[in-house]
Amino acid sequence: MALTIADLFEHVVDVCPDRTALIIGDERLTYAELEARSNAFAHHLLEQDIRTGDHVGLMARNVTDHVVAMLAIFKIRAVPININYRYVPAELSYLLDNSGMVALIHERQYTPVLTEALGERTLRAVTVIEDDTTHVPTYPTTAWAEAMAGQSTDRDFEERSADDIYIVYTGGTTGYPKGVMWRHEDVWRTLGGGIDFATGERLHEHSQSQLAAATAHPLTCMHLGPIMHANGQWGLLLRLFGGHTNVLLPRFDPAEIWQTLERERVQTISMIGDAMARPLIEEHDRGEYDARTLAVVTSAAAILSTEVKQRWLRSFPDLTLIDIIGASETGFTGNGTVSPDGTDRGTLVKIGPETAVVDEQHRLLDPDTDIGAVGLMARSGSIPIGYLGDPEKTARTFLEIDGTRYAVPGDWVRIEPGRHLTLLGRGSGCINTGGEKVYPEEVEVALKAHPGVYDALVFALPDPRFGQQVAAVVEPRPGVELDLEEVRAHLRGHISGYKIPRTMLSVDRVPRHVTGKADYRTAQDLAAPQVPA
Repeated sequence: MALTIADLFEHVVDVCPDRTALIIGDERLTYAELEARSNAFAHHLLEQDIRTGDHVGLMARNVTDHVVAMLAIFKIRAVPININYRYVPAELSYLLDNSGMVALIHERQYTPVLTEALGERTLRAVTVIEDDTTHVPTYPTTAWAEAMAGQSTDRDFEERSADDIYIVYTGGTTGYPKGVMWRHEDVWRTLGGGIDFATGERLHEHSQSQLAAATAHPLTCMHLGPIMHANGQWGLLLRLFGGHTNVLLPRFDPAEIWQTLERERVQTISMIGDAMARPLIEEHDRGEYDARTLAVVTSAAAILSTEVKQRWLRSFPDLTLIDIIGASETGFTGNGTVSPDGTDRGTLVKIGPETAVVDEQHRLLDPDTDIGAVGLMARSGSIPIGYLGDPEKTARTFLEIDGTRYAVPGDWVRIEPGRHLTLLGRGSGCINTGGEKVYPEEVEVALKAHPGVYDALVFALPDPRFGQQVAAVVEPRPGVELDLEEVRAHLRGHISGYKIPRTMLSVDRVPRHVTGKADYRTAQDLAAPQVPA
């Protein structure tokens, strides 16, 4: 069996076909039912002349047909292209060209923005998921029900290869999205497939999925990140490979999440940073929910602040709370846990076995002896091929050091005792003020520790004297009117003076993308007028 996403999913189907694989609202699919639907849609794609290596766009929320379509694309060795459903026409137009997609699957509600983005472009096939009847596409489409009608549910596809290509587009926090290209086997490996994270050793190819899928006690796992984003998609795939039950919701609604968790007796939640964790725990503490089954909460793609972690642990004293560190270019690089004793600083993580730290000259640092040194987090082993259509950026990010290839996406860290790292922030967001480097995440953690601050973003603004200055937008808690000078006084007890924002603006809502990641460009536009001329 090739180590591809489709093969790994099919293996689990064969082991536990009658187990519930997917729950979205009132819809529940077993592994066999999810397989049958995916096979049917895969045959539709083949009828539309979609073949090995073709790029197929997917623009949908966390709905059942999105999961079915994604698996179907993998089954025929084509490549799903994840599309952020919040993109505006200019971003979509760029993605259409950059990805080279030949077909598209989308929810009907996105017809207006796609119409503008497509312009005169033509695609080989467009399938519409019927989520509403309001918008009527002017371009040729096939309705989902029509596409599925009469299709074979047989698994009769060509043999796949572990070298088949998987692409995940990452928007990051600045710039246009980038397509990160992986081999299928490397995606599985970086998600934990066949690797003992404690030793770094590779296990028997199928031992993990066989054991997990055959267990009589599968987990019920809730994924809050949208699966059009690497966080939500990878979390879903990881649990599907293990034969667990997956709960998705089409939108982020804290009350609905707790009601669903209570009804389905969810044991694990995966989410994206404070943007999800804070409103979720506040809704829990306001309401009356039976969440006694919840045992593990993980956050990836954005760090949880210490204040939010402690609030979760006050409400769930026995909870295992984990920060998962990584990127679309690296996958897993380390994780950090926190206990109720308050020792966690919000960014301290234990490095994984294939994680390294390199200095600005790309020399390897020693995590056992270079205590206090600041460098770039790197990962070897199962890493991407590079960026789609961008050899220059590929060469800058994927480096060969002492004969080993590393992914170095630009995350700065400080080496701490015990093979731990403090995450300082993405280099592209690093602020250079008068020669001093300031990492935004470090200042954001200090801001969020203030009792009146609900959320915060820190970024650079131009400064005529120092080149750049530290700036921030802060969102107060409901009913709180922030005294920004008092906030600065609070910061002086947590960080050095040069790191304290010189320009600070209180806003109704901190600008973030649908994934929870920071929207720094909007934040800069809000704060720039506050800088004296």
